[in-house]
Amino acid sequence: MRALRILGGCLWLGAFGPIAMANQSVQNEKLCARFEETTHSLTLCDRSTDQAFAVSEAFAPAGVPVHAIKIKDRIFGKGQALEATFPDGHRDQVLVFPDHPFVFFRRILRNGGSQTVTNRVSYPPLKLALGVPTAALNTLGTGGLLKPDKNPGSYMWTAVADPATRRGVVAGWVTTDRGSGIVRMATDAADILLLPHVDYGRLALAAGQTETLETFAVGLFDDARLGLEAYADALVKVYDIHLPPMPTVHCTWYVDGASRENVMTGRTDYVKQILKPFGLDVMQIDDGWQRGNSKNGPKKVFIDYNPQGPYPSGMKAMAGTIGKAGMTAGIWLIPFAGSSDDPWFADKKAWFAQKPDGSPYDTRWGGTCFDLTRADTQAYLKDVIRTLTHDWGYKYLKMDGLYTGASVNLNYVCDTFREDEIGQAVLSNPQVTQIEMMRNSLKLVREAAGKDVFLLGCCIPQNMRSAGAAFGLVNAMRIGPDNGANWASMMRGPEFGAWQYFLNGRVWYNDPDPLYVRPSLPLEHAQTICSWVTLSGAMNSSSENYAALPADRLDMLKRTMPSHHAVSRPVDLFENRIPGVWLVTDTAASVRRDVVGLFNWDSTEKTVDLSPAKIGLPDSGEYIAFDFWSNALTQPFKGRLTQTLRPQSCQVLSVRPVVDHPQLISTSRHITQGMIDVKDEKWDAKRRTLSGVSQTVAGDRYELRILTHTKTGAAIGAVASAAITGSSGYEMTIAPGDGLVTRPDDAYS
Repeated sequence: MRALRILGGCLWLGAFGPIAMANQSVQNEKLCARFEETTHSLTLCDRSTDQAFAVSEAFAPAGVPVHAIKIKDRIFGKGQALEATFPDGHRDQVLVFPDHPFVFFRRILRNGGSQTVTNRVSYPPLKLALGVPTAALNTLGTGGLLKPDKNPGSYMWTAVADPATRRGVVAGWVTTDRGSGIVRMATDAADILLLPHVDYGRLALAAGQTETLETFAVGLFDDARLGLEAYADALVKVYDIHLPPMPTVHCTWYVDGASRENVMTGRTDYVKQILKPFGLDVMQIDDGWQRGNSKNGPKKVFIDYNPQGPYPSGMKAMAGTIGKAGMTAGIWLIPFAGSSDDPWFADKKAWFAQKPDGSPYDTRWGGTCFDLTRADTQAYLKDVIRTLTHDWGYKYLKMDGLYTGASVNLNYVCDTFREDEIGQAVLSNPQVTQIEMMRNSLKLVREAAGKDVFLLGCCIPQNMRSAGAAFGLVNAMRIGPDNGANWASMMRGPEFGAWQYFLNGRVWYNDPDPLYVRPSLPLEHAQTICSWVTLSGAMNSSSENYAALPADRLDMLKRTMPSHHAVSRPVDLFENRIPGVWLVTDTAASVRRDVVGLFNWDSTEKTVDLSPAKIGLPDSGEYIAFDFWSNALTQPFKGRLTQTLRPQSCQVLSVRPVVDHPQLISTSRHITQGMIDVKDEKWDAKRRTLSGVSQTVAGDRYELRILTHTKTGAAIGAVASAAITGSSGYEMTIAPGDGLVTRPDDAYS
């Protein structure tokens, strides 16, 4: 028996001989891959309808044998594959596994001649067949929502879907160990052609060497959102991803740069008293604390602090102050670059990657990329990380300029695919590709930091090749460009965050950059960005002088903390470039809770008109909703939810089906209105008693909104009595409303 080892230790295949199957096909419960000998083409079919959804023409030309074989994969288990063996020795494989909704493609190169260097490797093109005219379809990728003929390609993944039904194809690279996977496309009036390829830059193959390349996945889904989520789940499986709890973060950058020792000490004490009880648990210091000289972006000596800088007592002392407050100390750095013109690096020129002309590999803003194939440079990287984490005590690292780890240039803002200079970097070890170097370097960071340090990458729009290169190696990732405390730049988070929503909480936590509540923002703008960050489940960071905030703005911030753990999806992902409707559903508690976020990103009034089915609500007849920000019930609705939103505003609706007994529809603790605080809710019909359990914050006014509206519209009756058990120090009042009873409980500390 012979075995093939997939790069990165992901997959093992063993050939057990041909399968006796007609038409040379392999299949699982959902999909079939069939090789047609007469046309030499490969057809991918949906087994429920036996309809083709993708065809690869001339998959194996005449004379190239194609066999069906059994395989065993240590990640996906037992499966089947079609394998085409070409005269030069290279092989193409098409694989299926039980209970997996994708067909996988893999190419195995063999160098039958002398030493060669390979850059770009193309995979078989796939012509899509969705039964919908090309002009009616939309594509989604790292560049967002685009028409097929306007899409120059996406990094790592893409989706092609009918916006009317969400049915579509999802395709993406599930490994990125040595190469950077791209999905390009070509179109005409009738067809969309997916053109997957891998860029290695320089992949050296010795004579007789065999190299298994990256793995590409393709699947058909009735709802392409679920396909994107399945793609993320495949990444989780391949890279064995286990995320730690999501932190809630204060970032100094957008309020006072690196801040200052006395300011940060006072702010930490304030947060300990006021915001830590609500969930804020990381105090992160940004750029400006470090040593060095630079004419190109930030200073880049991170193994020491500037004694004349903002923290004269040292970074260890500041981390100690944060730690004593019961919070995690965080710090910003660029780990994979220095500055070639900085005197500190004068005797360390050998540490830098080079350009083909022998000059240091300088990049815009990011500085000079380290050659991290060298043992001495690796040792320095480990020393920097150990100093920050073990010696000083920072357990949250914000790693900026991540693209420098792959020795590629800044392409900011990078979203759709563009040709770049990958392969130009000259490294000491030419056997290591640039993507492989970045992955190895992130592994060194983890090894030096330890398992208990939270790693945030920043940011993939600097060069999207760093996205796949970081899969499985960071806990969180900045998924959009820098934002700011104004409407136009705040929308970057909702825009880039929607496109990558399916990665959040699976592959990593999406960091959209801070939300803002400062009084310079119009109230509805602050409500909208707070609502989007909270409902999307993205990482919550804020950059404010908290003690100077007005009470109502500070209270708004409290309602965003911490993040929920429910399922969150954009409803109109394939219809609008920035989705305007999100559904958050929690089925983990005793009752199902649904929150619908309606967002108007435009400068004119907008009316939302959707059926409950389109939103994703179950078929429950009549619904009613409570709007968090207006603190009021909506009108009951059956066939359509219709709401008119003011320009640049939002509504956050807690939606419940109308029933013939009281039920809790909302609470004041959090924007999700019960998802993080209500642990139990029960209606006892015999005793006519509604009971529940809430987890509250001491000293925080807590209001329960209890719905009394019925299917018939008849009143349920007056509240006979109400009580709080298992707690002390609370005063309760009952305030009847139209179809609603509110119970504001004022806690006394």
